This record gives sequence, C-alpha cells and structure tokens, in this order.
Amino acid sequence: MTAAHGPSAHDHAAHDHAAAHDHATRAASFQAGASNYAAVRPAYPQAAVDFLLGAVPHPHPSTPPRVLDLAAGTGKLTASLVTRDLDVVAIDPSAAMLAELAASLPDVETHRATAEAIPVVTASVDAVVVGQAWHWFDEPAASAEIARILRHGGTLGVVWNMRDTSRDWVARFGEILHRGDRLEPVADHVAPRLGAQYDDVEHESFPWADDIATASLRPLAASRSYLLTLPDDERETLLAAVDELVATHPDLAGRDRVALPYVAHAYRARRR
Repeated sequence: MTAAHGPSAHDHAAHDHAAAHDHATRAASFQAGASNYAAVRPAYPQAAVDFLLGAVPHPHPSTPPRVLDLAAGTGKLTASLVTRDLDVVAIDPSAAMLAELAASLPDVETHRATAEAIPVVTASVDAVVVGQAWHWFDEPAASAEIARILRHGGTLGVVWNMRDTSRDWVARFGEILHRGDRLEPVADHVAPRLGAQYDDVEHESFPWADDIATASLRPLAASRSYLLTLPDDERETLLAAVDELVATHPDLAGRDRVALPYVAHAYRARRR
C-alpha cells in the first residue's frame, strides 16, 4: 500500500498563485492588510464627496439625514461624512477593517455585513455611498439591496480614486502594481449598472493630488489586493521593483515627499 502524502510545497505555491487571480479571495484579502490600508490609502476630495451626496433628502427637519457608507473599510470615506451634519452608519464584511475604522471614528455606528445583505430596515436611509469597492460587489444583488434600504428620492453615490498616469513615474508605478495581474480590468472604475429602481447615473471627475512620503509608495503597493494574495517571493519581487523606482526615477530619487496625482471618478443616481 502506498503511503498518503499531503500537499507538496509546489502544490501550495500553485494554490497561492491561483488565489491572486481569484475574485472572491482578492475581495477578502483586506482582512490581512487593514492596518497598512488605514495608514497609506488616500482619502477622497471634498468636492467628490459633495457630488456623491448631491441634494440628500432631509425628511425629518429635527434629525440629520441618515447616510450609509457601504464597504466602508477603514473609514477613508466615512471620515468625510462625519464632518457634516449627517447620521452616519458604516458597513463592511471585514472585522479587521471595521476595527481600524472604530479606532479613529469611535462614534460611528458599524455593522459587519456585505453589500448583498445589508442589516438595515427597508426605506430607512437617505443616501448610500461606496468608496473604492463597487467592483467587489455582485452588482445586480447589491443594486437591488441598496434600492430596498433607500428612501424614495434617496441617493446612491459611488467613487473611485484612480491614479493619473499622465505622469511618467505614476505610469511606471502602476505597471509594477499590475504586473501579471489577470483581474486588473475588473478593478478599473466603470459606471455602476443599476436597475429600474434608479434614475440615470450621473458622472463627474475630480482631479486632485495626495502629498505623500516617497517611502510610503512601498506600503501603498503592498495594500493592494493583488499583492496581498501573491506568494511571498512574488510579492517581494514587485515591492523591490517599487523600491528601485523610488531610488532611480528622476521625479522621485532623493526626495522625501511627492504629490501623487489622482482623478476621483464619482457617480450618483437617485432612487425612484
């Protein structure tokens, strides 16, 4: 009788490499990188947040509008909401991400849940906003669930920060981040496709720049789902390429800080 053998090192490596190209695994990967995500990911320009919220209904003059930040993560978008006269709720499937949010925004109500099953009463929310996450959702299911919880006339707003690759060093940085990434087209911003419960989707773009330490480009790269799910040696190869870019590119070499240009692509639609 031949002795049974467990998975080989080769089998584990093949599994790890396959995981980097699996949508569900990538979506769940932020659980492992929550603290780094909180430290290095950009916020959103206030003009884009203004656009997302639009003319949020205010059905009860004595209470502020209720706004739900869906897939709130560590609170990058939530932080902009709490500076306004709003009743803010944050929802995310990752306990680690919500723990980071709660540490910086302890007064925000939080729930651990997905976009396809939101633990909120029907027609009880005036606006839902989604930052850097719509591409992780089951779009038809999430659209219907958001329509369920929105009051009639309420707003759904979706935003992505996209690097402005017209700058050579930014284009090269992006090439490193996407090197070998078979899911990258899924992560690009596209207009959300919504059901008949919504009016037409509106779109605006907001150019802006994030002033960052050049040393933070490595952890910024490491915060991406693709790198989080790569085998250790492949991740380190890409991070070493980021280090080389910082050390040698004329726009980065010898500098402590740099302006990383973005375009915030914002979409909104009103619930009928």
